[in-house]
Amino acid sequence: MKTKQQQPLFFSAATFLLLLALTTTTTTTLAQISPPTQSPPLSPQTSPPSPPTTTVPAPGFSTVPLVPVSPSGAPIAVAPAAPTIDIVQILKKAKRFSVLIRLLKTTQLINQLNSQLITSGSGGLTLFAPEDSAFSKLKPGFLNSLSDRKKVELLQFHTLSSFIAISNFDTLTNPVQTQAGDDPQRLQLNVTTYGGSQVSMTTGAVNASVTGTIYTDGKLAIYQVDKVLVPLDVVLPAKAPAPAPGKAKADKTKASSSSSSSSDDGSDAGEGKASPTEGSSSSGYREAKGMWMSFVLVLVVGVTTIIS
Repeated sequence: MKTKQQQPLFFSAATFLLLLALTTTTTTTLAQISPPTQSPPLSPQTSPPSPPTTTVPAPGFSTVPLVPVSPSGAPIAVAPAAPTIDIVQILKKAKRFSVLIRLLKTTQLINQLNSQLITSGSGGLTLFAPEDSAFSKLKPGFLNSLSDRKKVELLQFHTLSSFIAISNFDTLTNPVQTQAGDDPQRLQLNVTTYGGSQVSMTTGAVNASVTGTIYTDGKLAIYQVDKVLVPLDVVLPAKAPAPAPGKAKADKTKASSSSSSSSDDGSDAGEGKASPTEGSSSSGYREAKGMWMSFVLVLVVGVTTIIS
């Protein structure tokens, strides 16, 4: 009968050491990758701090949204603002036009001109701007002698109701109509071009020339002129106002009635009254007749007395 042999003890010890090493390594690895320890939850009595109700924006930061939002949440389309043009500001930048600027302001014509530039459908404006030295060529006291209406007319005579490029002056028809009116005798402006770039103008009272371009953008054109464009309407005596048709007819009827009344009075006088010569002769005849009858009466009485 055979007995079972036992394994050596050192195999069991080696196996135990291997298992111990593996256990230590696994514990270290798990400790390295374990999540960080979380703080314990707040107790019910402790509440988190509330955030501030208002925030102060950084300097230069705008809190207004670029695109406003409608109540329904849909963005509102905002039309871009139309560009504005100020003729006075342009003339100030160009300098040398202080007299013209003062006239535009005192007559308040500048408001009308600036409004025309932003009006839809407007054909633009062309302005002839006399510099200060051009106004100094006028006779002393000329501007002060003009009424407010004449000052407005003078400025409107320097303005065309359309944009004219310097190369298109040869397309104008003389006389050129300005904003002052269309009277061909008293408000005439004739334009002549030479070589496409030289422009001269005559008003019947002044001969002037365009000496440069101040501003042009396809909507507004401002040209410098060496003289003030004085129209004949300012130089010539004022025209007598024509009578109204109804008043002229009434005056004619009244004159006719007066003439007829005078004629009737003359006829009545001729029929009812004797002429001065006729009246004098009749009175002398009656006087002579009375004297003759008195003489006859005295003669008869005397003869009767003698016979008795």
